[in-house]
Amino acid sequence: MATETFNPDNLVAGDIAIRTDSVTIGSGAALTRGAVLGKVTATGKYILSAAGASDGSETPVAILAEDTDASGSDVTNVPVYIRGDFNSNALNFGTAHDADSVKDALRDGGIFIKAAKTN
Repeated sequence: MATETFNPDNLVAGDIAIRTDSVTIGSGAALTRGAVLGKVTATGKYILSAAGASDGSETPVAILAEDTDASGSDVTNVPVYIRGDFNSNALNFGTAHDADSVKDALRDGGIFIKAAKTN
């Protein structure tokens, strides 16, 4: 039996019921928990959402639930948050995105972000 130490990161920041899904993370980067993801329209794969993208991933739609290394290849069955309250200070944003630029798009999908204290 293996044990792990839980270190809270304050990513979850409210009392709205959390909803998750499993997705494929497209190859190209190692991402950390809290990464704000967009979905590439042509492939259906999720990558770090960057404001200047033009493949669909510029619109944030999910938050990565656990660290995922997709630097060498796609990773399947990766848990993401698709609903809930999240701490903007614990999110990881892609190029030219910040809490203000993703707030409305995430809200449309049921993800609410707010500033909360981090560790």
